[in-house]
Amino acid sequence: MKSSMIDSIKSLPPLPKTVIDMQRVCNDPESSIGDLVKTIEGDPMIVANLLKAANSPLYSLRREINNVAQAVSLFGMSMTRSIGLGNSVRKLLNVDMEPYGITSERFAEISSMQAVLSHKWFSQIDRAKADKLFLASFLQETGKIVIASDIIQEELVTNFKSDIEVAVDISSVERSYVEASTAEVTAAIFAHWNFDHEFVQMISFSDTPQEAPDEIKELATVLNIIKTIMPINDPLSERSITQGLKKAEAAGFDAVKLQKAIDAIVEIKTA
Repeated sequence: MKSSMIDSIKSLPPLPKTVIDMQRVCNDPESSIGDLVKTIEGDPMIVANLLKAANSPLYSLRREINNVAQAVSLFGMSMTRSIGLGNSVRKLLNVDMEPYGITSERFAEISSMQAVLSHKWFSQIDRAKADKLFLASFLQETGKIVIASDIIQEELVTNFKSDIEVAVDISSVERSYVEASTAEVTAAIFAHWNFDHEFVQMISFSDTPQEAPDEIKELATVLNIIKTIMPINDPLSERSITQGLKKAEAAGFDAVKLQKAIDAIVEIKTA
């Protein structure tokens, strides 16, 4: 990783107090949904983003959500934390995704779709793992924000954007420019913010899940499959879906369950 990237990560500001409090509440087995609601209600930005998500067709909550308590009750504590954290991180890092050829809004949408796809898929297999994967999928592309910033500072936007547009392997393009992939940068960001070791490791190995420790190999493999199906330059294309399904089958997953989750997302996006 370039020294400038390392310096950028080391100089990141701390997470907002509300996000830290949300983490604390969600990690406390004695905490309730009511405790999380109280924590969120004092932060207008998180409230606005949570209600926006709750009323998005992507989450299929099927009725209008008007307040935080309704949203938290329907999402559950884990998904609520993920949505609040993801949007807060993007705000904190001042997103400019021009080098990747997309807007910050499109970047947020793809991150959300990755999270929802992982949850719809793995809820059919293991609900506890589905909750872990929702957060990791939602945040696994965070490193692109720091990479994009470095590309802009080095005035390499035109070349980088052209290479990303046609890339089959985005991580290889990233390494050729900044000596690190999104997975490596994202893992370093959340290690800097003292996230738990399992979370950092599953993202760190999401490019090379076959090299992951046994205890996180499955999770890292799922993250790899999710970003294969929804790469930032070609999400949900026929080629991306086919490649992702092949990876799932090769890893021993039931491709029918993954296809069902993909179909649900495609139906929402085409409705």
